[in-house]
Amino acid sequence: MKAAVFAARFRERLLSFEGLFLLILLVTIALRFYSLDLKLFHHDEAIHAWFSYRLLTEGVYMYDPMYHGPFLYYVTAGIFSLLGDSDLVGRFFPALLGTLLVPLLYPIYRLGYLDKKQAIVAALFLAVSPNMVYFSRFLRNDIFIAFFTMVLLVALLYYFERQKAQYALIAGAAIGFGMSAKENMPIIVLIFGAYLLYLVWTQKVRLPKRWIRDLALGAFVAVGIMAVLYSSFGAHPEVLMDGWLRAIEHWTSMHQAQRLGGPPYIYILLFLLYEVPILILAVVGFLQFVDISGIVSRWRERRAGNAGSPGEGEETEAEATRMNAAPPVEPAQGFKDRLREILSGGGELRPIDRQKEFARFAIFWMLLSLAVYAYIGEKVPWLILHQLLPMIFVAAYMMTTKKAIVAVAASAFLIVMTFHVAFTPADINEPIVQVQNSEDLREVFAKIDAADRVAVATDSYWPLPWYYRGGSASKLAYYSEKVSEPTIYGGNFDLVITHDGDTYPTLDGYVKETYRLNYWFSYEENKDRVLEYYFLRDGKMGSRNLEVFSKVPAGTTA
Repeated sequence: MKAAVFAARFRERLLSFEGLFLLILLVTIALRFYSLDLKLFHHDEAIHAWFSYRLLTEGVYMYDPMYHGPFLYYVTAGIFSLLGDSDLVGRFFPALLGTLLVPLLYPIYRLGYLDKKQAIVAALFLAVSPNMVYFSRFLRNDIFIAFFTMVLLVALLYYFERQKAQYALIAGAAIGFGMSAKENMPIIVLIFGAYLLYLVWTQKVRLPKRWIRDLALGAFVAVGIMAVLYSSFGAHPEVLMDGWLRAIEHWTSMHQAQRLGGPPYIYILLFLLYEVPILILAVVGFLQFVDISGIVSRWRERRAGNAGSPGEGEETEAEATRMNAAPPVEPAQGFKDRLREILSGGGELRPIDRQKEFARFAIFWMLLSLAVYAYIGEKVPWLILHQLLPMIFVAAYMMTTKKAIVAVAASAFLIVMTFHVAFTPADINEPIVQVQNSEDLREVFAKIDAADRVAVATDSYWPLPWYYRGGSASKLAYYSEKVSEPTIYGGNFDLVITHDGDTYPTLDGYVKETYRLNYWFSYEENKDRVLEYYFLRDGKMGSRNLEVFSKVPAGTTA
């Protein structure tokens, strides 16, 4: 009897809102941290980790817009100093921030902007989304931006709810750290700022009495964080003068060059590949918000009413009453008076439906994000995070029990895709991958480990500097190009590594083998067979290959 009572209470607590939310959080943690070093570092991850390692061991760092803001390097160097430098530790901070996206939903729910079903479904989508999981296990800046975006959102909601300066300081810190992480944080700030102006002007929120002081404090915190990090804690104050200009010039040139280009709709294709349940439910949520069925019904009623309308010169009793009634008299209020009232924190607040207003904001945020990243010329898969985050909120709108069941069932697709892209211990032919280092390199590493002297005669050598750092770096000689054969023979190298585009036909006394260095999904080679690829996942990949020449031991023949 006691066992049955205990089981019943356990099920009741597990199936409660708090129990389900905690269960989703545990799933989130598992998907972010399990076997975090399963795959080799991506090309960019290796560079980011290497710069962080140099910052830790040599104290060397200076902002370069090509490699984004300083925040990643300082926090990664910090975690290296605490836990050691490795692939797993390098991905620890992205995994942590990717996990914290889920608990940040809870304060939004507590304020009433999400109901229980909406919060559970949004948490589930954040937990098992293939892109959210993949890029939470990835040492790049975009998951940092997603985290600081959520912190900023929560801070602003609480600031206008509680009207306390501490929330303005948190918002300022989120902006400062976000701006110090990557150059697309201003897009988020502008979107949030534009909607905030709308809310204030329409008197859906009221500016606190001391909003100017709070704005100044928040701005001071944001600018202070950026000044400290971008100047490398004062070591490079000159960056504060021209760093912002160099960032604009660099990313403008990247947009124009479209080095990693694609059509404006490429992110929609990625949503269809990996996030199709979220995309479909977001479309449904948008249609529910604009009330398409209501619009159609009113249009039909209007047509039916027009068909039976009175003839010319006739008027209905209601029309006569309306025309004879005196119009309501409202006191005229000029633009300056309205602006003065708003800025002083006065005026009468309009009542709002919090969930509907939050949905309106999420739709605004989603549509602008889709438009901005469709326009930007650099089309890389990790930028989908900044479009996916608001889309999840739109997908969770008006979450009825029936719709919630559909969402949970559809999450099976997300889970399958997540395990495919994040936990397949081999090269995968997926657009989510962009210049990923091949698992073939593990065989190359084994040869390097067995050698005493290695010549790297190519400029395509990343991620070798990361994987052979510290004491093991001395065995590698980097030439950055193919060198003459006498140089190779004179160096008495056990191993010679070249790029297959510029290599040696043969080297006397060496055996040649070819290994894939890195790979990527080729949109150009698959654009005419999109549907075929979608179902078969057999697209064509681009790759760069290494040719590895191993010295034949004396007394044997090649």
